[in-house]
Amino acid sequence: MNPGHVVSADEWLTARKQLLIKEKELTQLRDELSQQRRMLPWVPVETVYRFIGPDGECDFAALFTDHQQLIIYHFMMGVDWSEGCPSCSWWADNFNGIDVHLQRRDIAFAAVSNAPISAIEKYRHRMGWNFRWFSAIDSKFSKDLKVTFDETEQAAQSMFYNYRDTDWFTEELPGVSVFARDDAGNIYHTYSTYSRGLDSLNGAYQYIDLTPTGRNEENGMSWLRRHDQYE
Repeated sequence: MNPGHVVSADEWLTARKQLLIKEKELTQLRDELSQQRRMLPWVPVETVYRFIGPDGECDFAALFTDHQQLIIYHFMMGVDWSEGCPSCSWWADNFNGIDVHLQRRDIAFAAVSNAPISAIEKYRHRMGWNFRWFSAIDSKFSKDLKVTFDETEQAAQSMFYNYRDTDWFTEELPGVSVFARDDAGNIYHTYSTYSRGLDSLNGAYQYIDLTPTGRNEENGMSWLRRHDQYE
């Protein structure tokens, strides 16, 4: 790697302080955006969803455990897939160990996929992950949350994803959804984000963005492998 613009330490400090002004502005804007996100209205979840975990079938309320808030990562692993999506697997490498911290803020966390629970468990153990992961097979959950698309949608090459029509044609796409439960046990959908909205949830990307070369993804994410497949 060749150096970029080389300057003295004093010149570097001046440039760094100028950038710090922009970084602080971004932090303030992020705080404002987070406040607006918390003020979004809630939508009642009226469909009865069933999930399958390692211990068998359960209802939606069970995913909350004893908490009133729930974050779901929509993990791309289709009905007949033997492996999870490489990019979702990269995101999932950030999940181990976060549960205990989220629980202190009254938040439960889980991943949900359409693959059978047997395939999910086999892949989860292979990857060394310990976060909760449920199957939504035979459920409309992933389709209703706009991350799973049927053959008709794929054939038309027009799908509604990330709050707009796209010309993609694929079976599964990623996302994160947030739900809340009131004191009476009613469940509400409060937020979902997709596509580049997930970037800030990947710790590795945040570190990569600090480096001189940055993401350097002229060919997209073709460089990425599951963590046990790098040579």
